Amino acid sequence: MGYKRRLSDKEAVKLGFKVKKKTGKYNPQYYFNNTHIALDTSTNSKSKSNDYKNKAKFVLSAWSEQGHMMDIDEYCSTYHLPKENITSYKLVSHTGTPFYNIVFKESIIEAEVKEIDFESIVKKYVKRIDVDVDTTTATNYDFDVTTFTDTHIGMDTDKDKNSMYAEDWNREMVIALAYSIIKETLQHKKSDILFVDDLGDLLDGLFAQTTRGGHSLPQNMTNEQAFDCAYEFKMILLDGLVGHYNQITFNNVCNDNHSGCFGYFLNQYFKGAAELKYKNVTVTNHRTFLSHYIVGDIGFIISHGKDDKTLKFGFKPHLDTKQIEKIDQYCKHNDLYRQTKRIIFKKGDSHQTLFDMAGSDDFDYYNYPASSPSSQWCQNNYKKGRRGFVLENFKGLENTIIPVFY
Repeated sequence: MGYKRRLSDKEAVKLGFKVKKKTGKYNPQYYFNNTHIALDTSTNSKSKSNDYKNKAKFVLSAWSEQGHMMDIDEYCSTYHLPKENITSYKLVSHTGTPFYNIVFKESIIEAEVKEIDFESIVKKYVKRIDVDVDTTTATNYDFDVTTFTDTHIGMDTDKDKNSMYAEDWNREMVIALAYSIIKETLQHKKSDILFVDDLGDLLDGLFAQTTRGGHSLPQNMTNEQAFDCAYEFKMILLDGLVGHYNQITFNNVCNDNHSGCFGYFLNQYFKGAAELKYKNVTVTNHRTFLSHYIVGDIGFIISHGKDDKTLKFGFKPHLDTKQIEKIDQYCKHNDLYRQTKRIIFKKGDSHQTLFDMAGSDDFDYYNYPASSPSSQWCQNNYKKGRRGFVLENFKGLENTIIPVFY
């Protein structure tokens, strides 16, 4: 971890750098690693609290190899820090690793932050493929919908080996789920148009934390392993379904309480690959808590059920007056009552399968099952539960609902 900073020849020598030749108007840049980085936080000497705002923290141990606490002179000498540039310092010894918080004289650090260019990354590895679509099994239905949610890739259901209903949830099981979704979708195919809705919590967490932090999660994959597994899962779905539909649309909910930005990065990468690889595929990544799409006369409002930051309590499995009002306001704000003849609200999060067509006179309220097994927390607080996904076939305003359970 480090940064670049412009230094004069004198400053470069003091910090142990090999002096670079000055080629333009400004001093040359040098890369700071942990040996050169200036530590900054609050101090034990006479310093102002404002000196420490917005400073990056780096911890270098103040405990010497000889078994004693270093003073500031030995600390600076050990880590090649310019003591003459220190304005204030403080020894922090109440943590697991004692260290000095140091504030150095003001300096200009140049940094540039760029958005991730998923499209250019994907173009290096993905080429367009023309697919001959097999439409022989289609009937006279308008469109099909496959919905899954709460896949929680990376979750460990039995971290402490004392779970009541221990069940493996590893890469092999996740990939098996992908092939099962393909098989069941094609077996119940009724049209040439398919919508695949992922209602969120695709990944269990980032750095074993929920999106809000502070809630540790038992996990059996690293961040990298979880990302790779989720990407493989999505690409298997894509490649397995694309040759059987004239048009496929993937709707991914990217505002939830487990995946958060991690899920958004994954789905953006998937979007770049899918749309570049196949001309009959569209991927939409929905970043708001409530989103919608319209097919014919039917409007679908999609949500995970909880968001990434603000909601203390999300949508419940059963409708109450507050939830009805919230959905009604969304419909009015987006003019859905005028644009559609039927509205279906779709959510995950609750890990329950409930299809309510009577709780509201204005819309249906669908809860979808989790694709993953129940976590130990869910098992102990609720029950084992049933995992699966749901297939739907639409004709006019009517639909058939086919839950697939394990």
